[in-house]
Amino acid sequence: MASDYNMMEMMISVAARFLEDGKSVAVGTGAPCAAAMLAQKTHAPDLVVIFEAGGVAPQLPEMPISVGDSRTFYRGVMAAGMVDAMTTCARGQVDYAFLGGAQIDKYGNINSTCIGDYQKPKVRFPGSGGANDFASFCWKTMIMTVHSKSRFVETCDFITSPGFLTGEGAREAAGLPEGGPYKIITDLCVMGFHEETKAMMIESLHPGVEVDKVRSETGFELIVPDEIGVTSPPSAEELRLLRDEVDPLRLVIGRA
Repeated sequence: MASDYNMMEMMISVAARFLEDGKSVAVGTGAPCAAAMLAQKTHAPDLVVIFEAGGVAPQLPEMPISVGDSRTFYRGVMAAGMVDAMTTCARGQVDYAFLGGAQIDKYGNINSTCIGDYQKPKVRFPGSGGANDFASFCWKTMIMTVHSKSRFVETCDFITSPGFLTGEGAREAAGLPEGGPYKIITDLCVMGFHEETKAMMIESLHPGVEVDKVRSETGFELIVPDEIGVTSPPSAEELRLLRDEVDPLRLVIGRA
């Protein structure tokens, strides 16, 4: 294993490992796109990448700078549009999606709309975009984010993108399909969700990170199982691919 990596490289490498060959993933630009590209170059050459603006299964020559960048259509199987991308999600044809937001609660609900009261917010964010569609209809959603108490909150000020809502059975009761939040990958750990309660739980700690550090940066009570794994850091080959082929300009990964 390589040792000269930064946390962005760690998160991207971990996220890439969860993407399976032959599956489909809806991504935006930045770290999620880097994870999809890395997966294609390692263990998942037939991973189908779908961009919100309509690029389907492009052979990305380099990192795109937006979801509408012409590179997201390069040698793709289809140059569709946003309606087609969202309809594909609604049909249950997208296996994975990446999401982000300002707040995440213990059931994986995400706020990317506002901080404070909706009518008189302290901060107003861009809002859903396609995130609500991804969260509602893609089978498994993942988040890559910095781990901080201000981000991992007991209750979101606004639910832009539904996770498990209030816990077991709540998604289905609201009329949403099975699925929902799958993995949360931060700069401290990897988290999943309890099979029964649907509450967030630690699955593995990154090298050198202690449980107490994760707890101190989380605004709610995390489930901590008796046995917690240690996240495997990026391999030398993963780092080579990230730095030389996926993001040679260091637009996302930065400098190690």
